[in-house]
Amino acid sequence: MKTQITELLGIEYPIIQGGMAWVAEHNLAAAVSNAGGLGLIGAASAPPEIVRQEIIKCRELTDKPFGVNVMLLNPNAEEVAKVVVEEGVKVVTTGAGSPAKYMDMWKKAGVVVIPVVASVAMAKMMERAGADAVVAEGMESGGHIGQTTTMALLPQVVDAVNIPVIGAGGIGDGRGMAAAFMLGAKAVQIGTRFVVADESIVHEKYKDKVCKASDIDSVVTGTSTGHPVRSIRNTMTKEYLRLEKEGADFMELEKLTLGSLRNAVIDGDVVNGTVMAGQIAGLIKKKQSCKEIIDEMMGEFNALMK
Repeated sequence: MKTQITELLGIEYPIIQGGMAWVAEHNLAAAVSNAGGLGLIGAASAPPEIVRQEIIKCRELTDKPFGVNVMLLNPNAEEVAKVVVEEGVKVVTTGAGSPAKYMDMWKKAGVVVIPVVASVAMAKMMERAGADAVVAEGMESGGHIGQTTTMALLPQVVDAVNIPVIGAGGIGDGRGMAAAFMLGAKAVQIGTRFVVADESIVHEKYKDKVCKASDIDSVVTGTSTGHPVRSIRNTMTKEYLRLEKEGADFMELEKLTLGSLRNAVIDGDVVNGTVMAGQIAGLIKKKQSCKEIIDEMMGEFNALMK
């Protein structure tokens, strides 16, 4: 299947794996790329040398294109941006800010730059900065979210920019992919469904929590701080929301979540850890390999688009 995004990235299918912190490491990225999509290594707040090692390990597992997600709030973002160039990575997605200060360096190195945006204004800004495409991510997604739903955001971004748009947020099967394409997307970015992939290093308790979730099991915390996060409800989210309601300050709330994502992903603490997942979790009922996920999605998509 050919779209502007598959041509731009040199991939077989217009499916991109989200650059999820602690989840999107070299095993998952390589598996997605080997299955025909674009795998991403999530740099998150990792030190530059850790990111370099992840890139090297990923290249040992695949000869297909893969990329790195650079979280721009990372204190090490500038060093990570340089590592991407030094290691010859050809695709970067970015989140939590504007990558404008790194754009010239990346462009000179032939890097395709795809920022994740949550508003039309940010999409326009990224196009002016030289982005090759944007990911329009609705609030249905897991992790840090914006305020607009995918169905409302995606067509508005498509109408507002001349570069290709990738749909994200609440997309987990071929039906969601078809809907995104009908709204003007040229590819989709998938996060939550890849969390439960066989190749994902996520703890089995975390995967089980996602697979057993219902449509109303995700909650948004952090609204009072200006940094809303969607995850699956548990003891930690209940306590967080209670403190927010009582007007707790930022530091008290931060203390509650410090290290909680790692605790959930690596140690399987699904009671007091942060189990980031999108609203699509209620649709995901089984664990599959990345190839099975992509093949199933493309089969559903092709049947609908005939």
